[in-house]
Amino acid sequence: MDLRFTAEDEAFRQEIRDWLHHWLDGEFAIVRGRGGPGDEEALFEERVAWEQHLAKHNWNCLDWPEEHGGRNLPLMQQVIFHEEYVKAGGPGRLGHIGETLAGPTIIAHGTDAQKEKFLPGIKNATERWCQGYSEPNAGSDLANVQTKAELVDGKWIINGQKVWTSGAQWSKWCFVLCRTDPDAPKHKGISYILVPMDQPGVEIRPIRQMTGTAEFNEVFFDNAEADADDVVGGVNNGWKVAMATLAFERGASTLGQQAQFTRELEELTDIARKNGKLNDPIIRDRIAEAWIGLRIMRLNALRTLSRADGPNLPREALIAKLYWATWHRDMGKLLMDVMGTEAEYAEDDGELTQLQRLFLFVRSDTIYAGTNQIQRNIIAERGLGLPR
Repeated sequence: MDLRFTAEDEAFRQEIRDWLHHWLDGEFAIVRGRGGPGDEEALFEERVAWEQHLAKHNWNCLDWPEEHGGRNLPLMQQVIFHEEYVKAGGPGRLGHIGETLAGPTIIAHGTDAQKEKFLPGIKNATERWCQGYSEPNAGSDLANVQTKAELVDGKWIINGQKVWTSGAQWSKWCFVLCRTDPDAPKHKGISYILVPMDQPGVEIRPIRQMTGTAEFNEVFFDNAEADADDVVGGVNNGWKVAMATLAFERGASTLGQQAQFTRELEELTDIARKNGKLNDPIIRDRIAEAWIGLRIMRLNALRTLSRADGPNLPREALIAKLYWATWHRDMGKLLMDVMGTEAEYAEDDGELTQLQRLFLFVRSDTIYAGTNQIQRNIIAERGLGLPR
């Protein structure tokens, strides 16, 4: 893999860097650096306006094919965009699930009618999406979903519960894994149905986290309806489609996540430099170890993406979630140790600081999207071929 950037890449870098700084220094300065972990609810309407501004200037859906409104950028330019976005202080993306998960899945497995119906709202940033996978009894064991969908008079009637549904309270659509054949084996009989959220049969209950925010939600479906044609990939073929969505989740945007990690580590190091903790050899060694870990993370991501065959990723991708989740959790602990007694006190008004919220949020990294234990099982069984 050639990690060098071409002259064309560097010209692209300067273009997006100039554009981001122009708008984030000016009209959208208020959203700079907001909306990250533990800060998800901040400046919602302002960030919606920012998302639509990105779309207006064709700075979203960078990897989508041009016929669907994307730019079909090569991998390295996608990497450059995501890294420069974080460096410029771009706010947390409200359209992430639609742009990087729902959209690519519909492009890969949807019908022409589904593409015409759903892709424009994602591309122009007017419709947000959420992911209906996890359930109270089917979190890490995704194939154990119990939410049911029955086809009645041309409509899917959906009953069940989803949990840890990020951004459900802001979403117009949800892609929901439903059991459509209760007699089929566990990994069969599942369908991937696109469900409107604004209807009487959908109840959303925010889950207030210890950060004080409520990114996650419980979602209850009580005879909720979806159009018969809004099944992606065909009835009872949802497991294959769901796995494709998870593959898209490990795309080039992960490099943006790592750029955010880099910014957090730089802030941590700056604090250590100012308060003298950098003179502690143990702290200094932990910071160096974190820095090395970030470089390993980036190189493995680039190696994985460069060897991908569309949504099909090589087995190196199996390492990613376990590695970054553990790294980020440990970085949060290091941050508090560097801050020392300052980490123990809230603001005068009782509110947590952004760094304290970050520390609390990263405790969840090793749990959501598959616990560390489940990730090790996946590596063992799928990557190494070991028995269950």
